[in-house]
Amino acid sequence: MAKIYYNKSAIRASLLITCLFCLPFISYSQTKTATNAGSKSIAPPLVVPDTTKNSLLLPVVIKDTGKVQYFTLKQCIDYALQHQPGLNIALINVDVAKTTNAISLSGWLPQVNASGDLIHNIQTNGSTTTTNNGSGSTTTTTNKTGYTNSFVPGVAVTQTIFNPSLLYAYKSAPLYVKQAQQVTDSTKIFLVSSVSKSFYTLLNTLEQINVFKEDTARLGKSLRDAYHQYKGGIVDETDYEQADITLNNSKAQLKQANENVVPQYATLKKLLGYPVDKQFNVVFDTLEMMNSIHIDTTEQLQYEKRIEFQSLKTSKDLQSQLVNYYKFAWLPTLSAFFNYDLTFANNNYNNLLSSSYPNSYVGLSFSLPIFTGFSRVNNVKKARLQQQILDWDETDLKSAINVEYTSALANYKGNYYNLQLLQRNVNLARRVYFVVDLQYKQGIVAYLNVITAESNLMTSEISYLNALFQVLSNKIDLQKAMGNISY
Repeated sequence: MAKIYYNKSAIRASLLITCLFCLPFISYSQTKTATNAGSKSIAPPLVVPDTTKNSLLLPVVIKDTGKVQYFTLKQCIDYALQHQPGLNIALINVDVAKTTNAISLSGWLPQVNASGDLIHNIQTNGSTTTTNNGSGSTTTTTNKTGYTNSFVPGVAVTQTIFNPSLLYAYKSAPLYVKQAQQVTDSTKIFLVSSVSKSFYTLLNTLEQINVFKEDTARLGKSLRDAYHQYKGGIVDETDYEQADITLNNSKAQLKQANENVVPQYATLKKLLGYPVDKQFNVVFDTLEMMNSIHIDTTEQLQYEKRIEFQSLKTSKDLQSQLVNYYKFAWLPTLSAFFNYDLTFANNNYNNLLSSSYPNSYVGLSFSLPIFTGFSRVNNVKKARLQQQILDWDETDLKSAINVEYTSALANYKGNYYNLQLLQRNVNLARRVYFVVDLQYKQGIVAYLNVITAESNLMTSEISYLNALFQVLSNKIDLQKAMGNISY
């Protein structure tokens, strides 16, 4: 008998290949046995799910027959400064203040009034005359001294020479206009701040939608990989189920983000004064937005830049004018007048205008308050007390502005530092997910590691977006606190 020689290396290679070839059949046999034994596990679907498509709605877009507009942040602000109802009301109030001043100052101009009286005397006065006829007899004659019908038209002209009330109106008129303009400026500052923050909030949600879409796509791919590995018997069915659970959670987050866009668009429309039955989209320059994050944090706070401080100063100036008015309310009122009357009189109504009797005169009139029951003294006292209130309001306003400034500065610095860290976290999370996903496909790590890495990646991206737009909003708050909002 011939001797047979065996190569040990060849035998080992053959055994390894045989084991690898039998593994799928062993896994299939185990799965079938477990199913027949009444296992409560969920059976995999017969058809591989297509996760590249999803039925989630995109951000709701109102159908419009016209061309959809695209607005940048600057265009949104410019549109709001022209169409926002609150701002237009403030602009109208400036004209109202100017018109009110014109009414108050009209007393300096001549006041001309025309009047007329049409009179019919029912009974007129008369005089009785007695005449001696020389023979001892007398004759009595009665003569009427007035006319039965008369018509007296006239013109009265008055011109104010000096009046304390008109002097107060003259000095206060520019202050009232200034006050109305400051209200308009305050409205513009509020509008720029609100539109910017609403714009950033909407952009944040739109960017989160993109993150959730990418996350859903990644999870869909992981679900397909887990399903194929499960069908091949390489992994347990729990890997596939965990992938399905994670995908459903991501879909729910994407759906909620899409729904949040609708009210955020409505809020921005309201701030812009944009028609509710029309639609627009927002666009932005990423590079410009990143460059606009920075602000000089070493600039010192100046209260005079705040519109609230300027408005309070105007109120104090108006109160000073009121104090001076009450102090000099004892001064006399002096005016000149001219009256012209033309009297028509006749006993016959048809001949009433046949004859006339003109009358005219000119003169000066003055009025001097001697005693007013101490009302002037008490008014002066009241006005000075109101001045003290405004002084305390200024102190309180400075404290409030300082709190607002320090809070805005602290929020900006903290979130800016947080943004830098989160930007680094995003890069690290993307690298970790890539490595872990590759290790899972090679069978090195469990699927739980993939879920953790994917969750960290999504959390990092969402946190980065929140921090980015939070810093932009904090910058707006800081500019507003410092009085540096431009429009």
